[in-house]
Amino acid sequence: MKKSIAILLLLSLMVSLLVMGCGQTPAEGGTPTDGGLQPGGKLPKYIFLFIGDGMSYPQIQVTNYYMTVQANGGEYPNPLQSQSNLSFMNFPVSGSAQTYDRSSFAPDSSSTATAIATGNKTYSGYLNVGVNGFDKYETIAEKLKSQKDYKIGIVSSVNINHATPGAFYAHQTSRTKYFHIGKELVKSGFDYFAGGAFLAPEPEPMSPEKDLYTQAAEAGYKVVKTQAEAAALKPGDGKAIVIAEHLVKTDMDFVDAMDYEIDRQEGEWALADYVSKGIEMLDNENGFFMMVEGGKVDWACHANDAATAIHEVIALDNAVKKAIEFYNQHPDETLIIVTGDHETGGISIGYAGTDYDTFLNNLDSQKVSYATFNNDYVAKYRENKTDFNTVMADITALFGLTVPANFAGEPKDGSLELSEYEYGLLLAAYEKTINFGPDTASDQKEELLYDKYEPLTVTVTHILANKSGLNFSSYVHTGLPAAVFAIGAGAELFDGYYDNTDIFNKMKELTSVQ
Repeated sequence: MKKSIAILLLLSLMVSLLVMGCGQTPAEGGTPTDGGLQPGGKLPKYIFLFIGDGMSYPQIQVTNYYMTVQANGGEYPNPLQSQSNLSFMNFPVSGSAQTYDRSSFAPDSSSTATAIATGNKTYSGYLNVGVNGFDKYETIAEKLKSQKDYKIGIVSSVNINHATPGAFYAHQTSRTKYFHIGKELVKSGFDYFAGGAFLAPEPEPMSPEKDLYTQAAEAGYKVVKTQAEAAALKPGDGKAIVIAEHLVKTDMDFVDAMDYEIDRQEGEWALADYVSKGIEMLDNENGFFMMVEGGKVDWACHANDAATAIHEVIALDNAVKKAIEFYNQHPDETLIIVTGDHETGGISIGYAGTDYDTFLNNLDSQKVSYATFNNDYVAKYRENKTDFNTVMADITALFGLTVPANFAGEPKDGSLELSEYEYGLLLAAYEKTINFGPDTASDQKEELLYDKYEPLTVTVTHILANKSGLNFSSYVHTGLPAAVFAIGAGAELFDGYYDNTDIFNKMKELTSVQ
């Protein structure tokens, strides 16, 4: 009898605990319920989503370490220490997002941006279209525009109809359908676009369609192409497309993007300026969503240019600071998210040739991006058959690498003096550049070494990276997860380790769109 009563009491206690558990609200920092925010939380009325294209933990950490050395006058602190120099590293919430897509563990920008923008996985190369090629996914920007009447802004340091910006308004089975992506940009009705120019703005030959700029103007957009015009824009001007005044040919594939930060001239608008103007144009009582892409982190890492990539991360962080200024004025209504779509280049902090040492101050010797060196110098070397000694003098002035003082012995660690081996690499790359060009690899080993990039340029940036204690393992994307940082209304949802599709899911949950 006593045993039966004890069993009944135990069962009663277990049922009570289960009932209590079902009614509990997760503790702060726990997994949110279907209702979204923690008790007392507020919905974000202003949302900033920053995406560093190609930016993952390696790009963030090497930039942070570089900034530590710079803040210490180019010297390493002793004892060694590092602060969180990038503003978003100080956000109260951080997480990690897996980046694979339906065709690769090392995905591309269109599929990963699709995942972030719509919560759906698709094939590399697709923009907001399912793997069957027919299903079209509505983006968070489109939902907020149609359901909440938010104003929408899209800003990018690369072309405004490139893969990542396109993933917030376009639906195409190929990210290279630039004209069609541009047409969807115009039809989106979004309120503010800014950054690089349209890629392929002209229609196909014999097509009756007008170019993208004309289509945009006819759709009610005010299209401006100078900084003076951009500065003069006011919210009352309505929808705007702001094209950077200083456009450059970035590499062999793309034209009319913004300057690399390392090449940007005094007085030339940076990414932060276009974000600042975007805040002015979008700010309203109903709310807004702004996606900002630091697109050239990816391009610099594809070209294995560490110094240029670092400056691009800093440029993105400067843009984030503009959002933080707005957040400080509206802390209960603003959400800022900073993430990347994938990692590019496979950067490692640590190189066998320098053992456990890094010499990040060496990167300060680089004065121009790989693209400027290609366009302004290497093209002329090839045209004029410039002798190697003259070329080497330019390399010293622009990258700090110097001719060996003698060919006996190795330079000391941290020195920018070339070793005999490194000098030989540069000479071989020079000969390949002068005599053949970038696309004439004679065997698989050389093809792996240079990929599609200009031999002399990529050899210079490789040697400088190695002498700084860094190394690249790839010219393409890798499968590393992306870091996620968040602050503001609903930021607690972005804690943890999750899939990149959950970035969309969390934004959707917070804003109650369907």
